[in-house]
Amino acid sequence: MRSTRIVEMLEVTEAAALAAGRWMGKGDKHAADDAAVEGMREAFNCVEIDGTVVIGEGERDEAPMLFIGEKVGAGGEPIDIAVDPLEGTNLTADGQSNSLAVLAFGPQGSLLHAPDTYMKKVAVGPDAYDAVHVDASATENIRNVAAALKRPVEDLVVCILQRDRHIELIREVRAAGARIRLITDGDVFGAVATAIEGTGIHLYLGTGAAPEGVLACAAMKCIGGCFMGRFEWRSPEEKARAVEMGTPGIDSVLTMDTLVQTDEAAFIATGVTDGEMLRGVKYFGGGARTNSVAMDAKSKTVRFIDTIYRTGTEKFWVRMD
Repeated sequence: MRSTRIVEMLEVTEAAALAAGRWMGKGDKHAADDAAVEGMREAFNCVEIDGTVVIGEGERDEAPMLFIGEKVGAGGEPIDIAVDPLEGTNLTADGQSNSLAVLAFGPQGSLLHAPDTYMKKVAVGPDAYDAVHVDASATENIRNVAAALKRPVEDLVVCILQRDRHIELIREVRAAGARIRLITDGDVFGAVATAIEGTGIHLYLGTGAAPEGVLACAAMKCIGGCFMGRFEWRSPEEKARAVEMGTPGIDSVLTMDTLVQTDEAAFIATGVTDGEMLRGVKYFGGGARTNSVAMDAKSKTVRFIDTIYRTGTEKFWVRMD
């Protein structure tokens, strides 16, 4: 039953990616995002779940679709859902790498429910699981990760969002001797990449949107990496809203068990544009091909899946474990 649910949710991210991919390189991030949201919403309506979007496109007044608290599905099993229909809207609009359609789900009440705000984050792969802390300095985290990975600091690559707020962080990382991979968008990829061999990213640091933090944490629950966060409230009103919602960890460290309170989470992503982790959507006469990853914390499996859609016929997919 669980494997069936994961395949159903895979079809949801595929639908979002197939819709958004048509806008790749066209310079219109809003149209790309709208297409992804609409594709994801329509696909959810075909799944027999009673889903609650606990991490979405924003709160009700800011997002017409897939907002925090919205109900999705055709009715059935109650579950929590975290979504980012198009992680990397600018990446898609500009035809750049690593844009994804992403979701995570777990039993009802298992995923952090919080207002759309910012979060300070640190992420690392399983080989350095105990080497980092969100309150430690960048220098300390870098040295500890280097020691855990048994490599010199100069061999480490730290992924950081290219934002003005990170100017001092970037200086500190360079002063510590590590190399940096700056990304313009897509920090779910940046965090998860630390636990995917072959991406060349060893540590993720910086402040980004809290929703992406929950999504990244769900993936890390599945593959054994470490994710840790701390809310960075942008206004007293935002913090008060979190108190009203009963959000845990208002002023404390957000551990993986706070963000994702289950060992039965699943994380699914489909590539929209080509990247180190997934290939983007490829269209051909009469159909399209997608490349996805499905991670299951319960079975401790990570599956890479190719799906081919042919116009007017049933689709078929090939799982590459």
